[in-house]
Amino acid sequence: MITKREFYINGAWVAPEVARDCPVIDPSTEEVCAVISLGGEADTDAAVAAAKAALPGWSATPPAERRRVVEGILEQYQLRKEEMAKAISLEMGAPIDMARDDQAECLPWHLKNFLRAFDHVEWIRPLGPHAPDTMIALEPIGVVGLITPWNWPMNQVTLKVIPALLAGCTCVLKPSEEAPLSSMLFAEFCHDAGVPAGVFNLVNGDGAGVGTRLSSHPDVEMISFTGSTRAGRAISVAAAQTLKRVTLELGGKGANLVFADADDRAVERGVRHLMNNSGQSCNAPSRMLVERSYYDRAVEIAAEVASSIKVAPASEPGKQIGPVVNKRQWDQIQGYIQKGIDEGARLVAGGLGLPEGMNKGFYVRPTVFADVVPGMTIEREEIFGPVLCMIPFETEAEAVRIANDTPYGLTNYVQSQDGARRNRLARQLRAGMVEMNGKSRGAGAPFGGVKASGRAREGGAWGIEEFLEVKAISGWDVAAE
Repeated sequence: MITKREFYINGAWVAPEVARDCPVIDPSTEEVCAVISLGGEADTDAAVAAAKAALPGWSATPPAERRRVVEGILEQYQLRKEEMAKAISLEMGAPIDMARDDQAECLPWHLKNFLRAFDHVEWIRPLGPHAPDTMIALEPIGVVGLITPWNWPMNQVTLKVIPALLAGCTCVLKPSEEAPLSSMLFAEFCHDAGVPAGVFNLVNGDGAGVGTRLSSHPDVEMISFTGSTRAGRAISVAAAQTLKRVTLELGGKGANLVFADADDRAVERGVRHLMNNSGQSCNAPSRMLVERSYYDRAVEIAAEVASSIKVAPASEPGKQIGPVVNKRQWDQIQGYIQKGIDEGARLVAGGLGLPEGMNKGFYVRPTVFADVVPGMTIEREEIFGPVLCMIPFETEAEAVRIANDTPYGLTNYVQSQDGARRNRLARQLRAGMVEMNGKSRGAGAPFGGVKASGRAREGGAWGIEEFLEVKAISGWDVAAE
């Protein structure tokens, strides 16, 4: 069993002010795999104080030097990437091959994209030829609090810490107490890469304790949060008194519009995308809207694909899905499956209970509901598990109406061979991202949503800009340059 009872503050591992042990549960076995300490107000204040003291020096560091330090984090990852994969797999149940190839690899993918964008940042530039003595300067916002979730732990840590460091901010990270091991390993990467003391700090804790203190702390200029919409609202309220910047990346209820002219793999691709990471992705295409003339066949395909998906312990190699993160999540998903049955949706794959042959671990059967009616609970609320809702539609206009009739607006999907239709729908769908025919976003494209999905834009140039202030300077002496 792993014991991690220290926090990383001001360049060193330090004991918490008051020891509050918190077990980390291996969701594959339901057994304790690690013990960490939860921080309190004093620990948070110490981390913020360290970040505040380090800010003047780090913000004045030349961009090239900040780039060099961040490159060092990448070098540390390359030396220890197998450790990272195993930590993620253990703490939140990602199958080891997925943890190795997808979850852990989020770090180098995003980090390299940030470096590419960083090289094109104009830190100070003229407003335009009409105002030659007015300059626009980009400056770090200051001390930032970063609160990250358990479902893609290294994805979110990288999307927040790296642009903050590149922008010249100092930071305090509160990772999820459900999946803290990968973040503590990341802290070791930062230390060994030579990130100056106080520039990066980590305090484990829960939302009510460390999360609330960070959100309301007067010396924290910005909170960047990824998690549930409910928690995002609470953070916004806590941050309001200090007027700090708040960026939120929250939940989703993605609609996948499948037209009769979609390619042969469209339905299977949509099912597997939803089931990936055991459905624990905010951008999962959890509502499959299918044109009526193709609907019956699509339901057959979806049921066949879901029934073929293997569920197994996270340590087992292969392309199976693993458990969901904890008992609370498992219970919630079971409740949604029961609700779907009670409200009259047609269960065509999966269902209640553990998969066959399993009696321990937080495993959910890959589940598909057909004939879901807009307004049903499973159609409205984010389930965050391997549960797909299928809905027929008659016309393109009806599909758009159903897709947009949700509090969320993170990612929507379109499957059609008609290019004009795809382009038209891409503009009509109310979401921060639209992906069509299985094409992923390009490297450095922003990740974020609208409405109850929050309005953060993470990744690439947009991700760096979120940590920068814009200053307008008039009367600049161009001749003095």
